[in-house]
Amino acid sequence: MRIAFQGTEGAYSEEASLKAFPDAETIGLPTFHQVFSAVSNHEVDLGVVPVENTTAGIINQTYDLLLETDLHVVGELVLKVDHCLLAPPGTRLEDIRKVKSHPQGLAQCDGFIARYKLEAEPVYDTAGAARELAEHPQPGLAAIASRRAAERYGLEIIAEGIQDFIGNYTRFFVLSREDFPRREGPYKTSVVFTTRHRPGELLAALQAFADQGINLTKLESRPRRDPDRPFSPIFYADFEGHAEDPGPSQALLTLLRRASFVKVLGSYPAVTSWGLLKEP
Repeated sequence: MRIAFQGTEGAYSEEASLKAFPDAETIGLPTFHQVFSAVSNHEVDLGVVPVENTTAGIINQTYDLLLETDLHVVGELVLKVDHCLLAPPGTRLEDIRKVKSHPQGLAQCDGFIARYKLEAEPVYDTAGAARELAEHPQPGLAAIASRRAAERYGLEIIAEGIQDFIGNYTRFFVLSREDFPRREGPYKTSVVFTTRHRPGELLAALQAFADQGINLTKLESRPRRDPDRPFSPIFYADFEGHAEDPGPSQALLTLLRRASFVKVLGSYPAVTSWGLLKEP
């Protein structure tokens, strides 16, 4: 099995992929768009992309690409992310003036960066920052990445667990061209929808789930990418159950009648639920 992820060898996305599929061949690609394209074009079997983090929130680009493509979400993965400050061997913490990492990595370590008055420079990947530092070391420069990246690129861990929130988890979606066969156990479903701009429309849309006794585990909004309707919201929701189950299917039918747009992203075995974390 070939799995595409965004980043370089040693990235958190690769770590999550191998945790779930230990025998897979992982293929690192520079952008999320290339990951989606690789899956769509049959270049790989699956894609693994981050969708949200407990510290920094959702990954907007992932949701944008889910809207733009016909790929299915067939699984979710959860990885505890412990960020490390990496530098060439012999570097001292007081010598470091600048740090590079993915924007999410920088955001998740904002307190540490501020405490040590470091200049932060975003790059496309945490592991990529580590590899670049190993290949082109500069005085005063460090990277924020994983312990795995430090081992892979021969860097020294100057500080470990530097994220602002100790319970720093990233949730990933597994992408496929086709749905996976259903298996035993609890499921979740992810859906995207918009409502008409009238009082009570969002309440009516959500009431469809309450009427069927369905628990929502996620509800988030952001502005649509629509030049004709700036700041018009689009809603992302996760709920417990499979879209083909009687209750969820009835709720989705009601949502289709009440909403102006609905897209089911996929139903998949549940790893996370409301206030509960189960690592696979």
